[in-house]
Amino acid sequence: MPNAAAIQMVSGADRDRNLAAAGELIRRAADAGARLVVLPENFAFMGKRESDKLRIAEPDGSGPIQDFLADAAAASKVWLVGGTLPIRGNDRSDRAFATCPVYAEDGARVARFDKIHLFDVSVPDTGEQYKESGSTIPGTEPVVIDTPLGRLGLTVCYDLRFPELYRQLSAAGAELLAVPAAFTAATGRAHWEVLLRARAIENLCYVIAPDQGGRHASGRETHGDSMIVDPWGRVLDRVAAGPGLAMADVDVAGLLRTRERFPALTHRRL
Repeated sequence: MPNAAAIQMVSGADRDRNLAAAGELIRRAADAGARLVVLPENFAFMGKRESDKLRIAEPDGSGPIQDFLADAAAASKVWLVGGTLPIRGNDRSDRAFATCPVYAEDGARVARFDKIHLFDVSVPDTGEQYKESGSTIPGTEPVVIDTPLGRLGLTVCYDLRFPELYRQLSAAGAELLAVPAAFTAATGRAHWEVLLRARAIENLCYVIAPDQGGRHASGRETHGDSMIVDPWGRVLDRVAAGPGLAMADVDVAGLLRTRERFPALTHRRL
């Protein structure tokens, strides 16, 4: 029976509609047996401009989005990784953290991770321009927490391209890796699956990777293909496009047996 779920969405600029859609998918995942559910990046809001999110930014610990996440976790009795939402910072009013919170099955928040690597790029061949740092404050601290399914390392979207972060999570005992994302269609086609499978293989971890998957209010198209990957790099389940669930059985006991038989993590020299 599957015990982990990656939720794929096509979020828009109506926060309440997005929350309702997320709530229905969380309930579906719980009804199917999930104990750990991961939402995609920007699950509650994707506006026409990157800076639009500042209008719905919340103080740390309270607000409609955070209240929704706590209530949804408690109502469905799941551990819930809340994708990302904008949390106000203190340095400037025109930027916010891209915060990934985690809620236990009683609705208590047990962790906060702030996206570390910000997407300031020109996408080759498409002309797309992104400057996430214009409205986002970068985080600085890796986060690994205990969950009922195993030790979970938190990352977000562009973090996926930086293997040194995942080595730190692995060294801190991570057995599962969450990668909520909103990968562009172009970069997703080129790199999404290969990077997810690489992070699973090189760290001998499960990877739970929910993505945004469709066309949004800004006209931007996201890649989709949310998936769960096992420590051997096998894709256990995936959702191609549109809203949906990728679900799989995360077997940490089996993962530990694989690490014993194939002890690559203990062979590191640098």
